[in-house]
Amino acid sequence: MKFNGFSFGKLRVDGDEYDHDLVIDRGEVRKRDKRPSKKFRALYGHTPLSLDEDIPWKCKRLVVGTGAGALPIMDEVRREAERRHVELIALPTEKALEFLAQGPGRTNAVLHLTC
Repeated sequence: MKFNGFSFGKLRVDGDEYDHDLVIDRGEVRKRDKRPSKKFRALYGHTPLSLDEDIPWKCKRLVVGTGAGALPIMDEVRREAERRHVELIALPTEKALEFLAQGPGRTNAVLHLTC
């Protein structure tokens, strides 16, 4: 996958531009549905990544782009990754895109494009 044009709230993936958080699941790109996690917003001051979301677990590693570092990842997500033997890599989105551009095999991602 080719990532470019990343700026606050925007990202181009393989030539298609997106203006919302993304999930990359085995090469397929879809919008992150964060509605199931909104109920935890008051606890974190931001909508976190929770197990209530459709997380793409069928991988060796899961990269979470945390925006500028503000996307919280609930402890339950970290424990589930460990239980599934999935390496969880949390990086600011710009760094996450650099990592993904290296083409690590069997890697899925959740990318927060703001804050």
